[in-house]
Amino acid sequence: FELVDIPLIEYAAGKGKPIILSTGMATIPEIEEAIDTAQKTGNTRLALLKCSSTYPALPEEIDLNTIPYLKERFNLPIGLSDHTTGITTSIAAVALGACIIEKHLTLSRDNPSPDSAFSLEPVEFKEMVQKIRTTRRTTAEINRNITISERETENRRFRRSLFCVKDIKKGELFTKENTRCIRPAYGLHPRYLKDILCKQAACDIQRGIPIDWNMLSNGDKIK
Repeated sequence: FELVDIPLIEYAAGKGKPIILSTGMATIPEIEEAIDTAQKTGNTRLALLKCSSTYPALPEEIDLNTIPYLKERFNLPIGLSDHTTGITTSIAAVALGACIIEKHLTLSRDNPSPDSAFSLEPVEFKEMVQKIRTTRRTTAEINRNITISERETENRRFRRSLFCVKDIKKGELFTKENTRCIRPAYGLHPRYLKDILCKQAACDIQRGIPIDWNMLSNGDKIK
């Protein structure tokens, strides 16, 4: 409600303390004006909270995809002021980049108060914090490389490779009937299946043997 109180924002920002601006009910121009007001005092320690100023807030009105939008638009830390019931919305917000979560806490929802209905009790609050921390660990960075855990286990050998699935005599051709991509990864990479089909075997090969280049006749070997 105070985002449009420009004199208040100017006064608070002038103290040099970090400021969290909740954006409930605010338009983009109003958010810009609030940020500009704070920054003109020399205070750059700002953060924004995505917020739906209804109590409790409906999940379909939260629009969490606004979080990465605000982050890109204003280049500031973005969080969520969460007035929904339960903990799902806060956890999802963290997965989308929220670095601050504001959530109401009550010792008991049986105690009547204006925010009892959407507040968390201590056990629920603890669960939310634990799941948020787990979510942060699972979304810490973009990584398309092999993880340390993957390197330290033997799981890579359970990938597929080329195997002989029927007995093949010397001079016979590798075909779709006698050659398959199966586990484990002791044979040629599956990408070479088309390269070896219709090529001659350089030796007798027993069913269940992983295929390597030495099993192809000299004229058929791939360089």
